[in-house]
Amino acid sequence: MIITGDDSEYIAFVKDRLRDQFLMTDLGPLRYFLGIEVSSTSDGFYISQEKYIQDLLARDVLGDERTVETPMELNVKLQPTDGDPLSYPTRYRHLVGSLVYLAVTRPDISYPVHILSQFVSAPTTVHYSHLLRVLRYLRGTITRRLFFSRSSSLQLQCYSDATWASDPSDRRSLSAYCVFLDGSLIAWKTKKQTAVSRLSVEAELRAMALLTAGVTWLRWLLADFGVSRTTPTLVLSDSTGAISVARDPVKHELTKPP
Repeated sequence: MIITGDDSEYIAFVKDRLRDQFLMTDLGPLRYFLGIEVSSTSDGFYISQEKYIQDLLARDVLGDERTVETPMELNVKLQPTDGDPLSYPTRYRHLVGSLVYLAVTRPDISYPVHILSQFVSAPTTVHYSHLLRVLRYLRGTITRRLFFSRSSSLQLQCYSDATWASDPSDRRSLSAYCVFLDGSLIAWKTKKQTAVSRLSVEAELRAMALLTAGVTWLRWLLADFGVSRTTPTLVLSDSTGAISVARDPVKHELTKPP
């Protein structure tokens, strides 16, 4: 159990009440919880899963000491029929499940984990080779951490993107976004779109809509914490076509079927 707040006296009171009802041990300041490491400095907090990665690599799934610069090669489009079926698919499933949990603190592997998790039902040798690439990337970047500053303007900064028709099996696109609270990354997601987008602009608009829903929830959450936002939150995209359609209601007709 993690108890947090800005009132140390009330935190001590809650601990005393819990001790009256349950047998518990106070482990002191938060340092490690469910595989997540937390370190505190005068500037802020660092969150990582370095030990979790070490335990993952200790399973001897890699037969060498190589590292790579990126978790996935550029423009790779995996299909269910690539390669030969694995004789022991359980290892693939266990590793992908571990990577899903690791993505809690490693947004840089969110995209490849999303792709690889689509093949857990029938993984092949090709899928497994790309999975090993992610592990080699983690070996070379094991010390990377998320930083949360103690001093923040509490302004949300939001970015969205999409890959149009990136899945060759069903032609559906991927939406992706990330949200910063001042300079601290607090939310990110990679998700396959539910419908086929006929234009890249349409795919980008769906990604912006997904981000808008996430930002709306975050604004409500900040309001519950007593942080009221009176100014609009900017949603940034690199698609000039999607921005033009979003700004001009007249151009909304361009996204509708004939």
